[in-house]
Amino acid sequence: MTGAAHADAVLDRTGLGELVRALVRRGRTVVGPTVRDGAIVLAELSSADELPYGWGVELEAGHYRLRRRDDAMAFAHSAGPQSWKTFLHPERVRQWSADRAPDGSLTITAEPDDPPSYAFLGVRPCDLRAIAIQDRVLTKGPHTDETYRRRRDGAFLVVVECVEPGATCFCVSMGTGPAAHGSYDLVLTEVHDAGGHRFWARAGSEEGAAVLAELSPAPADGATAEAARAGVERAAGLMGRTMPEVDLRLMLRGTLEAERWNDVAARCLTCGNCTMACPTCYCTTTEDIIDLTGDHAERWRRWDVCYDMDFSYVHGGVVRGSGHSRYRQWLTHKLGTWHDQFGSSGCVGCGRCIVWCPVGIDITEEAHALHAESLDRPAPGPGGGEERA
Repeated sequence: MTGAAHADAVLDRTGLGELVRALVRRGRTVVGPTVRDGAIVLAELSSADELPYGWGVELEAGHYRLRRRDDAMAFAHSAGPQSWKTFLHPERVRQWSADRAPDGSLTITAEPDDPPSYAFLGVRPCDLRAIAIQDRVLTKGPHTDETYRRRRDGAFLVVVECVEPGATCFCVSMGTGPAAHGSYDLVLTEVHDAGGHRFWARAGSEEGAAVLAELSPAPADGATAEAARAGVERAAGLMGRTMPEVDLRLMLRGTLEAERWNDVAARCLTCGNCTMACPTCYCTTTEDIIDLTGDHAERWRRWDVCYDMDFSYVHGGVVRGSGHSRYRQWLTHKLGTWHDQFGSSGCVGCGRCIVWCPVGIDITEEAHALHAESLDRPAPGPGGGEERA
């Protein structure tokens, strides 16, 4: 059959295994969710059997727990501690090394970079938008990040639409989910009902259609498609968090002296966990390492965070010396001035910064509190709900 004939099909669990094998045959390194060390993490998969069938998660501010589900769904869990930037924009990359010979001559060797041909299985719609945002930041400006570009070029994306959001999700507020929008190769929507456990699959590219044609799916049927659409629509109404329904960029411009910044600064540890977990934060620094002999040196690029005291260091001192100013910089950039730089928000509503903050600071609660203060109203509780006591 032709690829066009399979552009819309239904896969069962066996078909999902065929998909992984088809991608491996094409020379792809398949990365997807799997259970490891008490969490659902992203790792290289050799088989679809490694997917987290029957596992879900409990999420809250500063809280993450695995839980067993009553069914065998593979993707009914929310964003885990990692995002796809772990593979596209690695945490630590050696850029070059230098060696000094006994005669004093110096040899500098650029680090070879031959990344795998990736296939990402299980990309959430919010993370699909995050990849698009990092594409804009790292490849669309005057200076291209070649490390990112080499990993990103040709990566095969299998998106999975969300049918069961977590308590910290707010993708609807950010316009990033739970349905898939953007550029991808395949999109799956998982259905588990009286008709069985299956995946409604659609191709989003020529290569996606070609891969689907290599499988042995069932023809798409109206019942599965309708159940899939209903699941995504239902998920849109189950978001655990919201953002204020205002222009956040304009709202934040007027809150730079708000009292709320002192409130959050009293709780923030300036640890940078939120930036590490965030799928769009991109800042890096360089680090030079010299061995004890002085004859071998290496330069490494690694992630950096705007919570670091030295991040804003310039000749004469640190620009943002207080935790108050550093948290304010992060939030106003993420939700506000990112628009001025890159034409979009830097937040995709995945909720990772809420879950992985050790003191449970909630970006949506802070945004609602700042909005309430700007209107001289009492601050709402987490997610914009009832007023705080």
